[in-house]
Amino acid sequence: MNTIENIQLSIKENLAVMVYFSAPTCNVCHALKPKLMQALETNFKEFKVESVDISVEEDIAPHFDVFAIPTVLVFLDGKEFLRKSRHMSVDEVIREIKRPYDIMTS
Repeated sequence: MNTIENIQLSIKENLAVMVYFSAPTCNVCHALKPKLMQALETNFKEFKVESVDISVEEDIAPHFDVFAIPTVLVFLDGKEFLRKSRHMSVDEVIREIKRPYDIMTS
């Protein structure tokens, strides 16, 4: 199970981190996640993914100001770089991350 501390440590220790907020009752969350994971794996070598089930880990979402699902937060070099909620495409997320990620890892 995730905690706020675990996620903050992951953000601090890893170059690129995605925090994925979802819930078992969210069909969009379940459809989006595997596609997003595959795209991350294909496009970025060093990406740590933290998944948060807001129905279980109820304190984490408000801590990160997340109030809708699915929500994706991307942290690059310890700083929040991207925040997407509800309506997002995998291509759009990858496109927005690609350039800064490439600069950081080159």
